[in-house]
Amino acid sequence: MTRLLLLNGPNLSLLGTREPGIYGADTLESIERRAAECAREAGCELLCFQSNAEHVLLERIHQAAVEGVGCLIFNPGAFTHTSVALRDAVLAVQLPLIEVHLSNPHAREPFRHRSYFSDIALGVISGFGALGYELAVRAAAHHAARTPRAG
Repeated sequence: MTRLLLLNGPNLSLLGTREPGIYGADTLESIERRAAECAREAGCELLCFQSNAEHVLLERIHQAAVEGVGCLIFNPGAFTHTSVALRDAVLAVQLPLIEVHLSNPHAREPFRHRSYFSDIALGVISGFGALGYELAVRAAAHHAARTPRAG
């Protein structure tokens, strides 16, 4: 069974109460629950992890390679626009990446238009709210099913 890792960065633990006009009313827990169901339907296992700390996310990305994760689904939050370290971690573990955002960063402030992940991602899903996570899981499962496994 293919393992997928859903990573969420800073402030995403506040979903449901944090600026619902931008990020929606769904909690992170409800988003993860629906994403896990999509993964099960696709024959995959979804691991979920959130942290507000960059170094903790780095360590989780490193651990993903050891655990046999087949694809990363990552909403880096504000780290999207600032973290070369997280980008380097994704490149170092050589796992496919799907970048996901609840809002459309390109329809927001100019500083949100730059992502350190988009150019290394298989694809970017943004602007569809919580549905974006389910779309990302389906895309990751589709990719994993068509990619030969090493070893």
